[in-house]
Amino acid sequence: MYLAKVRITLKPSVNDPQGLTIKGGLHNLGFTSVDSVRAGKYMEIKLDGTDQPHAEQQVKEMCEKLLANPIIEDFKFELEEEPGKTAT
Repeated sequence: MYLAKVRITLKPSVNDPQGLTIKGGLHNLGFTSVDSVRAGKYMEIKLDGTDQPHAEQQVKEMCEKLLANPIIEDFKFELEEEPGKTAT
């Protein structure tokens, strides 16, 4: 069994209104040293019954087909074997 840790972020050229709102809120709370904030998404996906190359390919396809919008978002992921469990 594998655990994929997926991070999806807006491309640098895309405006991030959520990040701007968070930055404003942090400034209002007194954290005036915050220069910028970029918001994103984080997901953990468990995959069962596969080998590592196949699991990597599956996660990449998931990101390309559903999890990330390739026009405005980038993605990256880490894949680790679950402790105490072996892939089949």
